[in-house]
Amino acid sequence: MLHLNQQPTLKDLQKYVLDMENERGFSKDVLNNCLMLGEEVGELFKAIRKHGNINKIDLNSKFGSVEEELADTLIFICAIANKFDIDLEKAFRDKEEINNKRSWK
Repeated sequence: MLHLNQQPTLKDLQKYVLDMENERGFSKDVLNNCLMLGEEVGELFKAIRKHGNINKIDLNSKFGSVEEELADTLIFICAIANKFDIDLEKAFRDKEEINNKRSWK
């Protein structure tokens, strides 16, 4: 059984997702992960619409809470990063360094 530290780092989450994919026999195909991420983002948007009472929602459609859908998107983001051997924490820090030099109006 997989174990995730009580207060995991982003690196811990990426390792957990890699191990989880291996243990559960999930697809190693990055295109499949990208398509699944897209589906999860759609479910996240639907959960946000439901939460905010925005437009009518088909109550029979299957999607979780905002919390669950955010977790699902994080799983697929970690999986995709793993396929490209990207350290998400480093990528985040590097990108924020670039963003901090931009002018925001």
